[in-house]
Amino acid sequence: MDSTGVPHILEHTVLCGSEKYPCRDPFFNMLNRSLSTFMNAFTANDFTMYPFSTQNGKDFQNLLSVYLNAVFFPCLREQDFRQEGWRLENTNPTDPSTPLVFKGVVFNEMKGVFSDNERVFAQHLQNKLYPDHTYSVVSGGEPLAILDLSWEQLRQFHATHYHPSNARFFTYGDLPLEQHLQQIEEEALSKFGNISPNTEIPPQPRWSSPREDHVTCCPDALAPDPARQNTLCVSFLLGDVTDSFEAFTLSLLSSLMISGPNSPFYKTLIEPKIGTDFSSVVGYTDGTKEASFSVGLQGLAEDDTERVKSIISETIDDIIESGFEDERIEALLHSIEIQIKHQSSNFGLALASYIGSFWNHDGDPVELLQINQRVSKLRRALKENPRFLQDKVKFYFKENPHRLTLSMSPDQNYLEKQIQAEKEKLQTKVGALSESDRKEIYDRGLELLAAQSETRDASCLPTLKVSDIQPTIAGDAVQLGSTGGVPVQFCEQPTNGLVYFRAVCGLNSLPEDLQLYVPLFCSVITKMGGGDLDYRQQAQQMELRTGDMSASWHIVADPAHLDKYEQGVVLSSSCLERNLPHMFQLWSDVFDSPHFEDEERLRVLVMMSAQELANGIAPSGHSYAMLRAQRHLIPCGELAEKFGGMEQVKFMKQIAETTDLSRVIRTLGQIKKHVLSPDGMRCAVNATPQTMSDAAAQLESFMKDATKNKREWKPVNLNISQRPLDPLDVHGPTAKLVYDPQFQPWEMKTFFPMPFAVNFISERIRTVPFCHQDFASLSVLGKMMSAKFLHREIREKGGAYGGGALVRDGLFTFFSYRDPNSDQTLSAFRRSIDWAKSGQFSQQDIDEAKLSVFSAVDHPVSPANKGLTRFLSGVTDEMKQQHRERLFAVDHRSLVEAAERYLGMGQRTRGVAILGPENERFNKDPSWIVK
Repeated sequence: MDSTGVPHILEHTVLCGSEKYPCRDPFFNMLNRSLSTFMNAFTANDFTMYPFSTQNGKDFQNLLSVYLNAVFFPCLREQDFRQEGWRLENTNPTDPSTPLVFKGVVFNEMKGVFSDNERVFAQHLQNKLYPDHTYSVVSGGEPLAILDLSWEQLRQFHATHYHPSNARFFTYGDLPLEQHLQQIEEEALSKFGNISPNTEIPPQPRWSSPREDHVTCCPDALAPDPARQNTLCVSFLLGDVTDSFEAFTLSLLSSLMISGPNSPFYKTLIEPKIGTDFSSVVGYTDGTKEASFSVGLQGLAEDDTERVKSIISETIDDIIESGFEDERIEALLHSIEIQIKHQSSNFGLALASYIGSFWNHDGDPVELLQINQRVSKLRRALKENPRFLQDKVKFYFKENPHRLTLSMSPDQNYLEKQIQAEKEKLQTKVGALSESDRKEIYDRGLELLAAQSETRDASCLPTLKVSDIQPTIAGDAVQLGSTGGVPVQFCEQPTNGLVYFRAVCGLNSLPEDLQLYVPLFCSVITKMGGGDLDYRQQAQQMELRTGDMSASWHIVADPAHLDKYEQGVVLSSSCLERNLPHMFQLWSDVFDSPHFEDEERLRVLVMMSAQELANGIAPSGHSYAMLRAQRHLIPCGELAEKFGGMEQVKFMKQIAETTDLSRVIRTLGQIKKHVLSPDGMRCAVNATPQTMSDAAAQLESFMKDATKNKREWKPVNLNISQRPLDPLDVHGPTAKLVYDPQFQPWEMKTFFPMPFAVNFISERIRTVPFCHQDFASLSVLGKMMSAKFLHREIREKGGAYGGGALVRDGLFTFFSYRDPNSDQTLSAFRRSIDWAKSGQFSQQDIDEAKLSVFSAVDHPVSPANKGLTRFLSGVTDEMKQQHRERLFAVDHRSLVEAAERYLGMGQRTRGVAILGPENERFNKDPSWIVK
């Protein structure tokens, strides 16, 4: 029991080759030899899951065979352990005079994970709340502890844990179950006897009195208030997760206590603006044998920590005394009803995750799925004892001595201490080496490099053929009409009694100086109150009557023209059929009179939004790098950076620091006048055939009401192009696209120094739009370069957690994430282009890349989202079919030509962006802009 990350490193290593499939890296090879809609593996607190999904029966058998053999009969080669886990190696493996350093995929992955302060806090909280067994260690691996794991320990862990007696098998779908069971029996179970794995997790010994602890983290320069970067959280140990009714009750109770502006803790902790948001761990958590409940704040001043402790205690007392309104309980039960009815495209995988922890601790998974029975039981319990929930609060929170109060504060030297600790660990290990040890390390480094560089023979692996792919798409049946003068797309689907509504509202008339405020407008427009409802009443009605109501910014390049794009705001909501009038009434309130003038409410939302943006950089740094890299390559790049990039993060930090929000309130009101108007608006409705006419009638009533706000705004940009919503009706309704006839792309390289241990990198090259004949070749090229070159160079040799190439929005995009390198990775991007231009790839390589492309193209779409691609981006079924035929036609010559035409240096304009640790090289290089 330690933090060496042995289950996590084993998860990586078993996928590197097995008895039946001894080639290097069957997992990554199968990504390109199947039509899988999902393939992955992940390590939780106390189990590892190996999930996959596909829509093809033959593919299912292939993947099941590879996964079964990998898990139960892996090669576990030492070389794979050194690549995936950790190793000592010369900085340049071919030069023994270069310094020895630590390398390894999981080592770098976990350095990236713990560059995120939220993850640091969450990990400490769990380790300290469950200090007496497996939950007291880091299952993913603490970076410096990883360096103590040996190959022998890895093999021993597999021998004692990876046995069918310690495994659970889950399948979902419409293929015959008998075939799955027979294959599992023949390929795995029949080769083992029964054992007692002895992996049950004992209960955590209960404390007789509460405990307190403190940890430190790295300061965040982008925090909304640099002087308030403390976190405090109180966490309570609850009951066993296998008591399904008790777990259901506590989960509901958690939502009543913390979810939304009507919850007690929101009122007492968030609204007084003591902190910026709830702590990173908040609410009910069931990823351990015994669940927990946590509540606290981040973005605190150090002086306020005692005050927060008192507030939490007082709020619990108030709940015990006053309880909850019946309407709030009904609202939460309504949201459960919607969750049950909503069909996602990955329902089976979501189900596997939902039952994973419960089943792992020997709970009955079928019992867990009987949600309606638990709802009925809860209603009976509330009827028999109106104080049922209050008694639970008293027992689990007031009278529970197993309670941890954890605080976290920034340490200005945190990063330096981490770097120093790694240096000392390195010095200790290097200092103990003899000359023969050094020679062995050098030789093994060369051996690994040779293995990584050699041509792979994956012929032992099963594969689909391109001929297994359906030649035509099924298509989405949509009807185009209009309501109240606004174009509407109707899509009849088996939505299980739900209605899904979307609207695109144009931004073409919005003055440029208001653009930076649009994401904030989207964030708050459904949370400020509207009409006769204040924000609390509005939130209550939304929970009671809808699945959700939200707004998001919308920038989409035209599928046929790289320099044209649509800009707008997308409104989204869903509801049960019976609640259609209520949902549209709530939208009418938002359109008519949103309550922007409530400055106190707005300040709370601003602080939460700014904190969320600052917290989001560490886990998604490559997305920010991509947005910055495209900034000057396409006309919509500047706006996308304003809405979703580092510019928006910094802007929201400034707004959060503003003492007077009156200007912001005026600006939001101005944006509302431009956006929430039928002029430049179009809608989409997905519902059952039986409900569609009622949905259309309710929408018409809403549009009549909205027409009161109609005003004719002149576009700010006079260069507006009209794209028919129906390509066969050129005189019908249109989408209004912006273009700039003067636009000239230009190159820019940007570096953002961040308090991270790893880099996030993107290089993007301007190419062609979706409808261009070469887009198919570039799509296949991206997959092939990723699988056959970049994976080897960036992940295997470079040690990054991930990287690759893809084509998106007309831009050929290179990326890497949690990457210890920068220059080496940029060099790998360039060399991958040379490799593609040289044509050193086979027909098998091309076919595998096509399979990978088609697995994404043919990804399942839920009834809620059918027709949505057409509605949001204008990509019709005819365009998809033409693209499909071009994909089939891609050949060796077209790939080489595409690489030469678009990717070669000097051929097309490119942009580069990196977020990562301080790097003197970029400071000294005048071609880089350092932010």
